[in-house]
Amino acid sequence: MSNVFPLPYRLFFLYVEPISALAGAYYAAVHQNDYLFDLVTPTKSQFTRADVDTPTSMSLFQLANLYLLFALNEHIVLSSTSSLKTWRRLLSCLLIADFGHLATMSPAGPEIFWNVWRWNAMA
Repeated sequence: MSNVFPLPYRLFFLYVEPISALAGAYYAAVHQNDYLFDLVTPTKSQFTRADVDTPTSMSLFQLANLYLLFALNEHIVLSSTSSLKTWRRLLSCLLIADFGHLATMSPAGPEIFWNVWRWNAMA
């Protein structure tokens, strides 16, 4: 497989991106208050940290599980094949999911997209 895909691609898609997804899973599951607060702080400073209610906590655990799924799918599937077709299809699905993730940030307002200097790790 090392001859099929350049090293930067392998490093990024087999390690960097899955580790980032695992970090998101950890943050959404273990630091739920911080996770929610950091979603809005780049643009909406009037929000404060509050206790997470049960339905929100359950939703964050489900989100953490999806981040875990993304990380496992990306690393395990891509590391097990040298098929360019498989790489393209899986990464295309993840790209579509990334656009969906960006769309979920729309309630924060357009400034979340245009004020890059105000972004935090969540933005």
